Amino acid sequence: MTTSVYEPERFRSTEYLAVLDETESTSQLSIPASCLKKIRKEGEAGYPHEICGLLIGNLAEQGWTISEVRQVDNLNSERAADRFELDPAAYQRIDRELRGSGREIIGVYHSHPNAPAKPSPTDLGSAWEGFAYPIVSICDGKASDLRCWSINDAGSRFQQIRILETA
Repeated sequence: MTTSVYEPERFRSTEYLAVLDETESTSQLSIPASCLKKIRKEGEAGYPHEICGLLIGNLAEQGWTISEVRQVDNLNSERAADRFELDPAAYQRIDRELRGSGREIIGVYHSHPNAPAKPSPTDLGSAWEGFAYPIVSICDGKASDLRCWSINDAGSRFQQIRILETA
């Protein structure tokens, strides 16, 4: 069996597989094509380091409706190739800016350079319930896959969320 160059061994380990909930989610991420394109382009521009940013929009019964994405700095300089640390000052600034607008921060996106668009145990450790987490896989500098995840109802694992691309 041939293994993808872009799925490091750690992604097949028990520790990594334990963060995934295989049950099907009924939730979805509704996101404009322009926002998906922006996430992919930011991931390519930041390669070989992880990039990160915020999803802005609204929560609805069926899931998340995104109206805008905003990249923020990855403050992790020691392990930027496989970790991100979202700039808290940028988060607070954008949160304040959105007050009274009817929109809010409802998720965080990031890239996985030369790795799959699957969450890691580190991602699970920093995830918030109720947030959407798109991950874009960047292989050799090009966006190859984008998947969305959210914490399951038990609060213990990531469940894959269907992405609905809108105009």
